[in-house]
Amino acid sequence: MLPGLAAAGQTASISKPAAQLIKDEDRQSGKGKKLAIIIDDLGNGMQGTEEIMTLPVKVTVAIMPFLPTTKVDARKAHEAGHDVLIHLPLEPKQGPTSWLGPGAILTKMSDDEIRKKVEAAIDNVPYAIGINNHMGSKVTGDERVMSIILDVCRERGLFFVDSRTNYRSVIFKLCEKKGMPQIKNDIFLDDVHTEAHISKQMDKVAEQVRTEGKCITIGHVGTKGKRTAAVLRKYIPKLQEQGIEFVGISEMVRDAKTPGQWPGGGIILP
Repeated sequence: MLPGLAAAGQTASISKPAAQLIKDEDRQSGKGKKLAIIIDDLGNGMQGTEEIMTLPVKVTVAIMPFLPTTKVDARKAHEAGHDVLIHLPLEPKQGPTSWLGPGAILTKMSDDEIRKKVEAAIDNVPYAIGINNHMGSKVTGDERVMSIILDVCRERGLFFVDSRTNYRSVIFKLCEKKGMPQIKNDIFLDDVHTEAHISKQMDKVAEQVRTEGKCITIGHVGTKGKRTAAVLRKYIPKLQEQGIEFVGISEMVRDAKTPGQWPGGGIILP
């Protein structure tokens, strides 16, 4: 029988070009691998907001409460199919609290003050399914304050994403104790405001997805917003070609199963 021809009654098998086989292998190796991109600091008409909203994949936008475009940005993101988080301003170890914006939570506040501020922020950002921290290196290390924040999250059906501004964060420990999903940022995209750096960070993101099966990365609108959006737009087709799936943070939460509870006590997902 000649190569490439099937015997009678058999289906012919046509060999694929080597380049196509490599692409198929890449897709297979990327199968089931997920990337969630969170973009922080929406809510104040910041640069890059429109560019992020119109990316051709699902992303997650973290919107600060009580700002001029908070509700508009939340509605636009929801209508575009993106996940919405509340970007809750929490006290840092350094820097003036004036940088935090309205609705900030400080460690000196009473339990009741903290609870009321979290509830007000949740009420101010429509379509939100979770919270992540804006700054917050001081609060995320404070068990009393974070415990109250997480309790309100559970009561309102929200989860909490640790942005990892503090490597001694108590959030994971408290989430485990409360039966909530443990979700954290893995890589900051644009801590340096150049396309070269953002591209380098995206290479790290892609490598983590390939080796660990998933990655959560955080970028920002504002002075770096258009650069971040431009780099993402360039990388999206490259990563899709490798079979990497762009997902909202809600899908990562679904995957973060906790013993006896899925995805976590009281959590409501779209």
